[in-house]
Amino acid sequence: MLNGGFGVNIMTNELKLKLGLQLAKPKPYHLRMANQTTIKLLGFIKNFKIAIDVTPYIFTFTIMNNLLDASYFMLLGKPSLRNAKISHE
Repeated sequence: MLNGGFGVNIMTNELKLKLGLQLAKPKPYHLRMANQTTIKLLGFIKNFKIAIDVTPYIFTFTIMNNLLDASYFMLLGKPSLRNAKISHE
């Protein structure tokens, strides 16, 4: 899912486990969501390659526990989209 207003790339812990990924840096940070709730982050995964169309891009993801009402496993935030020169409508 693309989110033009989000400042970081997010991946759920569930997807991390399904992909067999390990945390590069476990960090006990907190993230304040748009609705002002605070979520404890589990850490980071760096240098994760994603092909968009046929072009590969490298992203760093912040890993968080799954949200019960979330309909996504991954969010690509605005700074990463801008750096990769990706536009969305």
